Amino acid sequence: MTDSSIPRLTSLSHGGGCGCKIAPDVLAKLMRHALPAGPFPDLMVGTQSSDDAAVYRLNDEQALIATTDFFMPIVDDPHDFGRIAAANALSDVYAMGGRPIMALALVGMPLKSLPHDTIAAVLAGGAAVCQQAGIPIAGGHSIDSVEPIYGLAVMGLAHPDHIKRNDRAQDGDVLILSKPLGVGILSAALKKDRLDATGYQAMIDSTTRLNTPGAQLALMPSVHALTDVTGFSLLGHALEMCRGSGLRAELDYAALPWLEPAPALAREGIQTGASGRNWMACGADVTLAAALPPEAQALLTDPQTSGGLLIACAADAADEVLALLRADGFQQAARIGRLTAGSPHIQVS
Repeated sequence: MTDSSIPRLTSLSHGGGCGCKIAPDVLAKLMRHALPAGPFPDLMVGTQSSDDAAVYRLNDEQALIATTDFFMPIVDDPHDFGRIAAANALSDVYAMGGRPIMALALVGMPLKSLPHDTIAAVLAGGAAVCQQAGIPIAGGHSIDSVEPIYGLAVMGLAHPDHIKRNDRAQDGDVLILSKPLGVGILSAALKKDRLDATGYQAMIDSTTRLNTPGAQLALMPSVHALTDVTGFSLLGHALEMCRGSGLRAELDYAALPWLEPAPALAREGIQTGASGRNWMACGADVTLAAALPPEAQALLTDPQTSGGLLIACAADAADEVLALLRADGFQQAARIGRLTAGSPHIQVS
């Protein structure tokens, strides 16, 4: 039985999951005032690009991948919240083509509002996912905060030649998405008590699935670019790939995989505030076909938490990539579009 005196985790935060992220256009303006990285020849990936993690060359055989990710609750179950946050943070390492080796916990909790057992369950959920990934949580930092926050700083390793950036896609590449979309809409429905047990379980299964195929994809020369789809939505992260690579994308709306019942909920008007911010940030470079359903914009800009890998690969390697993903449990992995020469733009038909 649930103790009614204990507040719902999602009621303690103004946003949830990767929907808490600062809008991409606002973040870009803020970063213009950041200090330049300076002359560090071994810094392979830094702030100059919109990639998933920083990468530093240690030697000819090893590159260190470093990232951090944390957010406010997307669900009310504390153990599930910890699992989702940990899987989301680990994803950045996989999206660079690496394997995580260690994590540090980042914890901010309202100690006067939440029982210690609830906070301990969040930490246990994160530890369980890190154990699944085969790495320790070796330390971290905690504060007493107004809103609950949890995440990880993660370190990983890869061969310098196997790092997969998000800005190396090529003309003629196909786009493959490993996980279904709709996490933000399902989380918004959960807050409104509009998500049934089946929908909740689908969301948990997707958001806690580790993007481990990233390390295998990194070994394939035909995989040219890799990123994960998180708070900036499918459109936002695909546009980052287009801008970085100097290409345009054509997306097939009918081919996109969805978490049920996200499309139906979107038709009923359920969406997150981040969806509108995402459209404001990328809509000028996106064309939606007139024949698309009215809810298409909300679905395409839906912020994902612990979303799937977006893969740009040579057309003749698409079947191999899909087979690899499905063999690892990503049954809804799908070919969703292609990249062509032209000014960075996305056409959705």
